[in-house]
Amino acid sequence: MNILLKFPNYPDSFRSFTHVVRFISKETAVPTPGLIPVSAVLPPTYNRITRIGLQVSKHLLLVLVAALLAGCLMNMVTGRNQLSLVNESELQLMAVSQYRTFLTENKVLSSGNRDAAMVDRVGARISNAITRYYDEQGKGAVLEGYNWEFNTVDSKEANAWCMPGGKVVVYTGLLPITQTETGLAIVVGHEIAHAIAKHGSERMSQAMMQQLGGMALQVAVSQKPQETQNLFLQSYAIGSQMGAMLPWSRQQETEADQYGLIFAAMAGYNPQEAIPFWERMSNSGGASPPEFLSTHPSDATRIRKLKQFMPEAMKYYQAR
Repeated sequence: MNILLKFPNYPDSFRSFTHVVRFISKETAVPTPGLIPVSAVLPPTYNRITRIGLQVSKHLLLVLVAALLAGCLMNMVTGRNQLSLVNESELQLMAVSQYRTFLTENKVLSSGNRDAAMVDRVGARISNAITRYYDEQGKGAVLEGYNWEFNTVDSKEANAWCMPGGKVVVYTGLLPITQTETGLAIVVGHEIAHAIAKHGSERMSQAMMQQLGGMALQVAVSQKPQETQNLFLQSYAIGSQMGAMLPWSRQQETEADQYGLIFAAMAGYNPQEAIPFWERMSNSGGASPPEFLSTHPSDATRIRKLKQFMPEAMKYYQAR
């Protein structure tokens, strides 16, 4: 069986860019008949400056187009093109540093703790199943540089995340909602799917284009270390103390749901548990939903899509 399904759509940032191209094209087009162009009522000097500025804009546009096309790579898991201005190996090095910092600043449960032991067990089963599958498919490069780590943090926050390279954290506040080991596997599979599909890298690339002018990650780290660190933490939904987290796009969420189901199923967890879990998650918190849902929308559309993905996921499921 092969789960490398294709999503032949461009990322949101690329679609937004095409709107910019169309806008500039309209601005340079022939004026609508019957309308007096602005240039007709402006001084000749201003008109010359405007023409020069327009020529410069065209050149800058060509440069921007070339940069974006060079930065769009096909993801080996989803098969769709993604904006990628950051090198995966550089992100993994940054992840190691940020992961260590996070663990030192938070209360991490020892492996002897019952909850921590469950997180370790789920993480080991899913990571081993994924690694075995991609090795058998000759796609070992998907997990290149991955050195899996699973830790449980004592916190009331209902959250979980996975950094590049397989650095995973589960918050104890999430466990009353997952309720069972299978429910936890649904979440861990979902978060690992985000990482393997390089959604965080995609979000960080989009943010770097907007906030740091598209500079290379290595340059950004040296010239704007705090801004770059904040973007990294926001891109991977790590802690609300850094301010508003960057939301996952609908396409990213759909991919994480789809592949997360399959990853959990590969590890011997029943993917059908995803539907009651997401229903519990959406109902928890009342008027103030969990932080987890601030970047993971949960609604009828999600449930409907999960049901659509279920037959494919069940092909990989063998109860243990």
